[in-house]
Amino acid sequence: MKLGILADSHENMPLIAKAVELFNNEKVGLVLHAGDFTSAITIKEFKKLKAELIGVFGNNDGDKLLLESRFRDIGKLYEDYHEFEIEGKKIVLMHQPKFLNILITSGKYDLIIYGHTHKIDIREGCPIVINPGECGGWVTGRSTVVIADLEAMGVKVYDL
Repeated sequence: MKLGILADSHENMPLIAKAVELFNNEKVGLVLHAGDFTSAITIKEFKKLKAELIGVFGNNDGDKLLLESRFRDIGKLYEDYHEFEIEGKKIVLMHQPKFLNILITSGKYDLIIYGHTHKIDIREGCPIVINPGECGGWVTGRSTVVIADLEAMGVKVYDL
């Protein structure tokens, strides 16, 4: 299965639309958002996804209850940290890289995904660590997302 991974979309609707189009074209099976949607208006683009979305809240997300209710039809949003397993791979999704080094050395996860810094961080190995950079492009001027292949355990960064 392919995972579409993004973070820090910060309500940049045209770039969210590009990310959704890429994920749909690449036939990702699940989209993971590592926080900072900013507002519920982003559902306008995210609802065009052909895959389920799992996300966590970031430090810039406004009305969390409204975000949760709007995203309910396409997936689920969690607080700042969410652990789950898919296709035998243990994954942790979070916004801020709290305790990142402890999580890496724990040996518990196959994939650790975070956002918040707006900087791409790809560390291959076991676990694979992914910060997809910022989808919104507001801070760095570069808009990026990642597609990860769970079977091959490969990662590719895409500029939008």
